[in-house]
Amino acid sequence: SPEGGGGQRDAGAAPPARRYRLRDGCWVFCALLVCFADGASDLWLAAHYYVRGQRWWFGLTLLFVLLPSLVVQMLSLRWFVYDFAASTKDSGAGTKDSGPRGCCRLCVWLLQGLIHLLQLGQVWRYLRTLYLGLQSRWQAEHRRRHFYWRMMFESADISMLRLLEAFLKSAPQLVLQLSIMVQQNSIEPLQGFSASASLVSLAWMIASYQKVLRDSREDKMPMSYKGAVVQILWHLFTIAARAIAFALFASVFQLYFGIFIVTHWCIMTFWIIQGETDFCMSKWEEIIYNMVVGIIYIFCWFNVKEGRSRYRMCIYYIITLSENAALTILWFLYYDRKTTSDFDALILVCVVSSSFALGIFFMFIYYCLLHPNGPIFSHRNVGCIFRQQPAPVPGSPTDAVTSPPRSLPRTTGGEREGAPGERDSCVPVFQVRPCAPPAAAARAPRTEGPVIRIDLPRKKYPAWDAHFIDRRLRKTILALEYASPTTPRLQYRTPGAPQEVLEYETTV
Repeated sequence: SPEGGGGQRDAGAAPPARRYRLRDGCWVFCALLVCFADGASDLWLAAHYYVRGQRWWFGLTLLFVLLPSLVVQMLSLRWFVYDFAASTKDSGAGTKDSGPRGCCRLCVWLLQGLIHLLQLGQVWRYLRTLYLGLQSRWQAEHRRRHFYWRMMFESADISMLRLLEAFLKSAPQLVLQLSIMVQQNSIEPLQGFSASASLVSLAWMIASYQKVLRDSREDKMPMSYKGAVVQILWHLFTIAARAIAFALFASVFQLYFGIFIVTHWCIMTFWIIQGETDFCMSKWEEIIYNMVVGIIYIFCWFNVKEGRSRYRMCIYYIITLSENAALTILWFLYYDRKTTSDFDALILVCVVSSSFALGIFFMFIYYCLLHPNGPIFSHRNVGCIFRQQPAPVPGSPTDAVTSPPRSLPRTTGGEREGAPGERDSCVPVFQVRPCAPPAAAARAPRTEGPVIRIDLPRKKYPAWDAHFIDRRLRKTILALEYASPTTPRLQYRTPGAPQEVLEYETTV
């Protein structure tokens, strides 16, 4: 698997402690600048269209800013309400809010409501991530781990929110502004800045999502910043080629472009559904998630299924290359010769082809040299870019206790066990045992410290609903992290070893 599979650590050895570095703070600060530049440039451009009397372009530009932002702010506020209500419920312990504590909680509610009303939820989360990361550097060793994992939780939240916002806002905004440029046969500085900010935002968020996915799990090799930068270049050039091809075609065939986008989205969504993904707790939630991923597949590759993804990726990029070529050729045959010269048209065709070729080149650079599993030319990975790790043997140390992943990964098809309708059941899934019993000499060696047992097979790809389920674990992880001198460990159910379930004692 390109992103999720492989790269597992040896469970017999203690994983090295993760520490917050200055480069991590610089990465978050750059992400905040990209987020601000993307939103501010779009609003500035919308005001520019309004002043010039271009009301149609003003309306579309503002629509692609406000509607996705409202959706993301509502989701962010929902997560805050869930987390804050859970924390106040536990701290209150049945007592009524009164005095200074009640006033503080009211101020927090008002402040968060104002922040999300002003569409600044992502900015607040980025600043909070920076604060928690710096606290993890300044605190003592025991509290340092506590703040570090709180920072990782916040990073997972902002990555998912920004990824959703990027493909609901930045992607259509990029195509719209490129189409206006082609129709005008000129590029205004503000249009170019807005389109560039949207493109960088898209590429940045895909790479950032994959990096946080790996960094938040200690059983995975983390992605280096070199790998993240090459991933940004990979997606930057492939998305740029895709968006320019869309813009060229849409400038001549507006109606047919809409038909093409809807058809491509339906095909991609059906393809994802046929892949039998396993993210959500119900069938309809799974379909809605697959529809959202189908929007991402309009612009770029996004791996959602565990296993060897080499063939799926090849099929996707062959389809993308064919579509880009067809859209560009149709535009070249029917574009307006009065507004665009043949030389300029040939330059645009070369830009589409060379940009896509550069993106594929950086993709090979990433998988051949900078993938966390190791370079392709390593003696362990010779002849295989997408190396699939063998399944762990039940009862082995690798399967017994793992370091704390901070999100629920996905199950493969072979791991789905249980009675039909299990996805919609409401059985308790999170259980805790304070420490390994001293009489467990016959079992595989376990790491000392608190063990959080999860009565679910381990998944590989955390997604929207799985991410929300994982929020119920955060309170327990942070509480044990703060109270115990050692880091708590997560233990998932082993497929083929149902007797492990009998050992669970305390329900969280």
